[in-house]
Amino acid sequence: MVARPVLHPSSVVCTMIKFVRSSYMPQCGLFQLVSRSFFTSQPASTLQSAYEAASDSDRNDDEYANVNWDELGFRFMPTDYMYSMKCSLGDEFSQGKLNRYGNIELSPSAGVLNYGQGLFEGLKAHRSKGCDLLLFRPEENARRMQIGAERLCMPSPSVDQFVHAVKQTVLANKRWVPPPGKGSLYVRPLLLGSGTVLGLAPAPEYVFLVYAAPVGNYFKEGLSPINLLVEEESHRATPGGTGGVKTIANYAPVLKAQIQAKKKGFTDVLFLDSVNNKYLEEVSSCNIFLLKDGVISTPLTHGTILEGITRASIIEIARDLGYQVEERLVSVEDVIDADEVFCTGTAVVVAPVNSITYKGQRYHYNVGAAAVSTMLYNSLTSIQMGLVEDKKGWTVHIE
Repeated sequence: MVARPVLHPSSVVCTMIKFVRSSYMPQCGLFQLVSRSFFTSQPASTLQSAYEAASDSDRNDDEYANVNWDELGFRFMPTDYMYSMKCSLGDEFSQGKLNRYGNIELSPSAGVLNYGQGLFEGLKAHRSKGCDLLLFRPEENARRMQIGAERLCMPSPSVDQFVHAVKQTVLANKRWVPPPGKGSLYVRPLLLGSGTVLGLAPAPEYVFLVYAAPVGNYFKEGLSPINLLVEEESHRATPGGTGGVKTIANYAPVLKAQIQAKKKGFTDVLFLDSVNNKYLEEVSSCNIFLLKDGVISTPLTHGTILEGITRASIIEIARDLGYQVEERLVSVEDVIDADEVFCTGTAVVVAPVNSITYKGQRYHYNVGAAAVSTMLYNSLTSIQMGLVEDKKGWTVHIE
């Protein structure tokens, strides 16, 4: 009999927590997780209430997790808790809960392992100078997961369930949210076909998981401009495929080209369309923009390009600042002739491009403090970090 896929036993026991006081910024209400009886399947607001009720004798002077915040890169660091929720095919997700972070158990015949039936999302939580915890447009991540789930024949959490799970995960890992200006807590929701299948078919059971890790800059260059190589032989996506949804199967195919480019000293790879091999699509994990004569252009999403949430936000911010923004077919010749090029994404935020190499020729672009990408980066991150008034209602406060 094939074992049913379940969470690791150590992750399904009642989680116990103990809260501590901050010696540096007591108004932040940070906590450390040890052992006071309390069910973490209750709402995030209940966790906060429990913190507020903790007695002085239960507190110490620890504020944050033991992390060197000045050396954060974009790499995994295990935190305290993850969120999980299960569902059978044809049903709807219901109550989820927080569990201690740890491994999960999957049958070797799980749909996600055999047929790639899985999706992921990525979003960040920032700590404002006033110590508020802020999410950026999480409902858009939820809607994008729903679109991907429909494409892969999977049930998906509702928008409210998704946002609630993200909030709980962030609050339970609050001590891992970097200090203001030092980075962010990267939140990774996963939707997996966990049920067992042998023949090609949708899995009978699904798991929705959310975990988190503190991160700094995505590229090793930090905030310095990056250098891209145009990939001419392999392609990221094809028309009618899944390039427009955030399925896990989209990313492994780019690794070979990415590794080869990095061996040559490039930061990442810029992929072209698979039909004409001349129109820009995406960098390995982010969208691309160019600026020419004051007009900003970005490739039109038409099923092969992921509709990035940062991409959509930058388009709106740029238009608010008076720029004409075009979503269209963008050719290699267009990018060669551009004044400025930059990438956008949750992980990379807004990354200026120093150069693009195509057919052995390297083309350089404007970068620096006066660049449009710098202005857009500052405008976006000021909203994300709570440094300016959010007139668009994009940020969500975790309470």
